[in-house]
Amino acid sequence: MAAAAIFILTLILVIWQPRGLGIGWSASVGALLALALGVVTLHDVAAVTGIVWNATLAFVGIILISLVLDEIGFFEWCALHMARLAGGSRPLLFVAVILLGAAVSGMFANDGAALIMTPIVLAMVRALGGGGRFVLAFVMASGFIADTASLPLVISNLVNIVSADFFGLSFGEYASRMIVPTLVSIGASLLVLGAFYRRDVRGRYRAEEVRAPADAIRDPRLFRLSWIVMGALLAAYFASDLLKLPVSLVTGAAALLLLGAARRSPAVSIAKVVRGAPWSVVVFSIGMYVVVYGLRGAGLTGELGEMLAAAAEHGLLAATLATGIAAALLSSVMNNMPTVMIDALAIQQSGVSGPIREAMVYANVIGCNLGPKMTPIGSLATLLWLHVLAGKGVRISWGYYMKAGIVLTVPTLLLALGGLYVWLRFLAAGWLSAGWATALVLGLLLAAGWAGLALLRRTRGLKQAPSIDA
Repeated sequence: MAAAAIFILTLILVIWQPRGLGIGWSASVGALLALALGVVTLHDVAAVTGIVWNATLAFVGIILISLVLDEIGFFEWCALHMARLAGGSRPLLFVAVILLGAAVSGMFANDGAALIMTPIVLAMVRALGGGGRFVLAFVMASGFIADTASLPLVISNLVNIVSADFFGLSFGEYASRMIVPTLVSIGASLLVLGAFYRRDVRGRYRAEEVRAPADAIRDPRLFRLSWIVMGALLAAYFASDLLKLPVSLVTGAAALLLLGAARRSPAVSIAKVVRGAPWSVVVFSIGMYVVVYGLRGAGLTGELGEMLAAAAEHGLLAATLATGIAAALLSSVMNNMPTVMIDALAIQQSGVSGPIREAMVYANVIGCNLGPKMTPIGSLATLLWLHVLAGKGVRISWGYYMKAGIVLTVPTLLLALGGLYVWLRFLAAGWLSAGWATALVLGLLLAAGWAGLALLRRTRGLKQAPSIDA
């Protein structure tokens, strides 16, 4: 009872944040209470620190990189290119913004996509003369895709890093298992967002009024360097598997390189970037997970593990769905950060092994990434996102958010879990190694993207060509 009471109190403080109490302080209060009442020990604190230090520092590094890129206009440059590419079609612009959000989320984490891209998209659609529901459709899509597309890489979401560290998943192994669920999740997001907001994104805008993308770049030298750094960063992620380097070391090195190059840039304030990094997340992660460890000691995670083990007896599909849905529901009501650890401990204590255990590990990640979109309290990123929007004059009620969130999330979640099940069955068949299968999927995706882009340009060219009367 003490462990459960401390957990609930800590969760209330984290979500409510009375008198502006930071999330790091709230989690610290819970951890200190757990220590004082004997719910956890100093050994537990050391164990938790060993699990989360790499995840939180890697997350801070990614956000630092994102903030530097935002300062030099990188993301605005991308958004303006999307607006030009859409050629005046609002539906095409809607699709382009979703795909851009997916790319930013995958490479720069969901928090970067939600908190950096949303203000840029908001300013862009307002400049195009859109009304209230037009603006709402775009900001909701930006917030939604930030989480539903945060599956592909270990660094795409903090819960991904925590899970990878907890279960000892390498960067390449994780990416090879998540490639298909990610594509299914993005495709499903396009479908549900398009269906839900189809009436709000109709019509056209004047493409010639869109600013030139080059005008958004505030430091051309640093902009060019950023492409080199990002290419090297992606290669270094996979090389870290061979060298057995923690992912935080890779992201930290890239962040320091960019910050060092930005020292002489008139466009970047180093102090502002450093202050904007989520340092409180480091303290929050350790404190919150210490509190969650108390639930393990009280036997609550063991009970959840027994439930998951019972589902696993019915096969791979049942285990995948049960774990993913449980993670999604728990994330939606008590935040995804504690949920990912609770479920990880439950999976560890369930006694399940082999392919079914693997499916449960990745289903937990999917549920913790997508489930938070059903409620405003599902993730800290959503709470901050709502606060940023309110400051810019866009107020989204909790009632509307939950109505839209449930309708959009449930089909996307089920399809993503189905994609995971099918992909793991395919890999288990042994027709192709995970590496070659992933390369094949990426190759087909790039070919489809290239063909789609060529078709779009051809279609725009035909529309703009002058007609010739007979």
